[in-house]
Amino acid sequence: MPWRQTPNVRSVYSAAGRRRVDAKISNFQQVASLRRYTLTEGGANGLRVLDCDNGKIRFLLNESKALDIMQLYCEGKNISFVSKNGFKAEHGDFLQRFEGGMVYTCGLDSVGAREGFPLHGTLHGRAAKITRAECSNRGIFVEGEISDTALFGKNLLLKRRIYSDIGSDTVTLKDTLVNLGFREEDYCLLYHVNVGYPMLDEGAEIRAEIEEAIPRTAWAKERAAQRSIITAPVPEEEETCYFLRLKEPCVSLENKKIQKRFSLAYSGDMLPEFVQWKSMASGDYALGLEPCTTKLDDGFHYSKIAPNEEISFRLRLSVTPLD
Repeated sequence: MPWRQTPNVRSVYSAAGRRRVDAKISNFQQVASLRRYTLTEGGANGLRVLDCDNGKIRFLLNESKALDIMQLYCEGKNISFVSKNGFKAEHGDFLQRFEGGMVYTCGLDSVGAREGFPLHGTLHGRAAKITRAECSNRGIFVEGEISDTALFGKNLLLKRRIYSDIGSDTVTLKDTLVNLGFREEDYCLLYHVNVGYPMLDEGAEIRAEIEEAIPRTAWAKERAAQRSIITAPVPEEEETCYFLRLKEPCVSLENKKIQKRFSLAYSGDMLPEFVQWKSMASGDYALGLEPCTTKLDDGFHYSKIAPNEEISFRLRLSVTPLD
């Protein structure tokens, strides 16, 4: 099951071996670390970053952009997609600023393309207030709050918690949406999880228990037989998008070239819809795995959150060896 507790990778700083290991290191940063810094060059100037390394998995968090996961590495190899735009501090048109990143959170006002709203909403552009940043033998814990408010309007707070055990192959993201206002509010969420080279490469395959795959466009329908297969990059190849109905809220990408499996598990009860976006275009080579609260296009609908209500969502990102 996607949320069954699995044994942790044995840490070099495990409780059982703590006394022995303590004699071999003088600083815990030899084992794991959490560093906070501000980027200073080009369009990224001013972005605040939390750089987290548990000894096996390294993940960068964008404090300036909703505490989203910028990049993910496993044993030094990149897992995430970063677009040619790179990471930028400024805001602008979506296609000129979309960086990809390991997790790009869309909402709370809109997801997808809808008239009168920016593409994929405004949540990602909101800075987080960090309330906890800890790295110790208990693990790495980062917590923050992202506000979405309006005068005479909504008063929503997204409380985000990202954590990983020392030496683990997994990073878990838990969001709790809170309505601090005095009226019922609309919301929507889509987690744009983006995989890139070398995790994404020719011959890799998408694995999931799929009950139905509905192509979004005529081109996607024509390419349906290759929906789960990663091909070589093709110049100016049109993207494909599919709306998937999954038996279990878990999907993975398997790459035999590097003998790795990237897995995404999520809270399917609160994220009942799933979108697969695949771009095999040269220079825009990416796979998007996107659990969400709503269908897109004509099927879009808002969810409701009552005053003082709290609603939680979870993602679990793992990188494991192929069996």
